[in-house]
Amino acid sequence: MDVGVIGVGVMGRNHARIYSELKEIGTTYVFDLDTKSAEEVAAQTGAVVCSSIGELLRKVDLVSLAVPTRFHFETAKQVIGSGVHTLIEKPICSTVSEAEELIQEIPDGITVGIGHIERFNPIVPEIRRIATAPQYVAFHRHNPASGRITDASIVEDLMIHDIDILFNAFFPDQQHSFSVRGNKDIALVLGSVDTTSFYLSASRKSAKKIRSIYIEEEERTIEGDFMTQEIFVYRKPETYDQTNGLYRQENIIEKVLVNKVEPLKVELQAFVRAARDGRPFEVTPEQGLANLRICEAIQRGISR
Repeated sequence: MDVGVIGVGVMGRNHARIYSELKEIGTTYVFDLDTKSAEEVAAQTGAVVCSSIGELLRKVDLVSLAVPTRFHFETAKQVIGSGVHTLIEKPICSTVSEAEELIQEIPDGITVGIGHIERFNPIVPEIRRIATAPQYVAFHRHNPASGRITDASIVEDLMIHDIDILFNAFFPDQQHSFSVRGNKDIALVLGSVDTTSFYLSASRKSAKKIRSIYIEEEERTIEGDFMTQEIFVYRKPETYDQTNGLYRQENIIEKVLVNKVEPLKVELQAFVRAARDGRPFEVTPEQGLANLRICEAIQRGISR
């Protein structure tokens, strides 16, 4: 199968790099309005530069769409309309109404997926396996200030990853409610889904990059780090006491074995195989739309 990458910014460059390493892929084609950037990526990966989207679409079986969010709707319509399998980097579109219209444009026989990369982080299925009765779940996704994303709010840029994991991987099709606080640089969401309380925090003001999940159950606490791909389980203390005025407790700490991988590579392999086999991708357009609906609800709460 031959693949195209439309948009060779930070994410698009990584897509081109990984496609060039996959044995399922024949030729990788790239297009960007910035021809110099496209040529740089081609030189690094062995890809072939196309002079237009139309030229690229005539050559490929599937496409990664990594243009800025404001161009997702029109560009995705063009790609999908050409009958090419399409992976759209998150969020699916700029607005819910665009996403709803785009989904109506998807013909039968075309695999369309949304690139929520953290769904493919190996700690996600491991935590889903071991967390059997969570009472409280907290996600923290904090960044130092960055100029890389200019057309998406902090919710669509950062928090959407944890929205996707919480509502699609951990609690699919469950009733939820939440309240919101924040501003353009910090978003805080407190709510419940089914019988579990949850807390989501995202920030562009941090001096430290944080990507973490914290889960409390009746007899244990589970902590995961999305960056190091590590999970620790803390069993309830066997001993509590106080000696000479000092508090002491004995914990049992278990480190869960996780096979560390590059999530984007796992994601793209899954997309290629789904397209090849004619089956849905793990993150469907409908899930991408549901994520965006929650993002818009959070943004409305912040803007009040």
